[in-house]
Amino acid sequence: MCLFQYDDDPEPEERVPAGPLYVPVLPGRAEVVVHLFRTPLGARTAVGFTSAERLAATLGAGRPWIRLSESALRAMAGPVGASLLTVDPTLTAPAATLAVLATATATATATSPVTAPVPRDPDVTARTV
Repeated sequence: MCLFQYDDDPEPEERVPAGPLYVPVLPGRAEVVVHLFRTPLGARTAVGFTSAERLAATLGAGRPWIRLSESALRAMAGPVGASLLTVDPTLTAPAATLAVLATATATATATSPVTAPVPRDPDVTARTV
């Protein structure tokens, strides 16, 4: 948290125009569909990036995008319930796929304790544990 307040710093609650944004779109569609995301608390949000490099660093190279103004993005996302706009998000997690889930299950199984058979002593016929 910054201890100093500067004249040109907006308040956190104050909306400031973000300028033209690089907005991720869903691939493989005939029409352009803006990709909406969810916040960590589950609220729907539209996402925009201030540069194509930031979009590629966060979502991966080769991700399709379009340029939109903040107001146009809000106008498109508002009617479908995404009233929030997130600019330049940095924390993301990869989408869960069956391969990722299978790997996680295999890893969890491999790291769980395994009970090996106890070698039998030929001189003892019964053993109490």
